[in-house]
Amino acid sequence: MGPEDLFAGHPAGLAIHDRVAEVVGALGDVESRVTRSQVAFRHGRGFAFVWRPGQYVRSQVPAVLSIALPREVSSPRFKEVVHPSPRVWMHHLELDDADQVDDEVRAWLREAWEHAAR
Repeated sequence: MGPEDLFAGHPAGLAIHDRVAEVVGALGDVESRVTRSQVAFRHGRGFAFVWRPGQYVRSQVPAVLSIALPREVSSPRFKEVVHPSPRVWMHHLELDDADQVDDEVRAWLREAWEHAAR
């Protein structure tokens, strides 16, 4: 299964995935794992996850990018921030368009990538 299967019939979601994959791929060593529910990007451990909320709830949002950071980031861009373990804050960002993967999101992804290898 590839990302095109996960986002079949949802071209905006696939475009968002492709942009995130391009950004994290430029960071260095990254492994991508596709499951029935998400695409996980790993650097030692998972640091970014792209998924389609419409699989689970009624939603017009093409994709959600979940970023695992070592600290809580306060930004109105995040739909939700949760603290699932002592060393991880999971930040959920609803994305409508690949262009929303901007410099700010790239910086969060870099921080998450760097932290994942520790």
